[in-house]
Amino acid sequence: MKKIIGLAAILFAMSSTTFAQENESREKVNVPSSVRSALHSKYPESHTYHITWEKEKGNYEANWGGKDGEANSVQFTPKGEFIEIVKAIPSSELPKSILTYVANHYKGAKLGDMGKVNDAKGKTSYEVEIHGKDVIFDENGNFVKEEK
Repeated sequence: MKKIIGLAAILFAMSSTTFAQENESREKVNVPSSVRSALHSKYPESHTYHITWEKEKGNYEANWGGKDGEANSVQFTPKGEFIEIVKAIPSSELPKSILTYVANHYKGAKLGDMGKVNDAKGKTSYEVEIHGKDVIFDENGNFVKEEK
């Protein structure tokens, strides 16, 4: 019995260390207070969620909400200026033309993450992850480009 309890304690300690390292690696992004402030000002509901931060192309990306913690993904410049938000959506909310385009140009491909994008200028577009790439469509569902 002592061996089982000892083994359980070791496994718990190892999993706690792994979890701490994963959180630590996410927290290595040193987010300026102006960016954190801009996030909570523009999206006050984000404050009630665990937020993970990433740097993308010199900007800061905050992710929160949903089962995977990425139902919302918002980007700010280092000065705290809003760039865009991507809200995760199901395929049923994509314009039909996107599904037609994907069926014709990516035969048999499974759709990954899908999102509705709203940028600082009020422009709407859509992102669909296919084969590890983001495929971008305009507000009407017309193909724009592929991004890695």
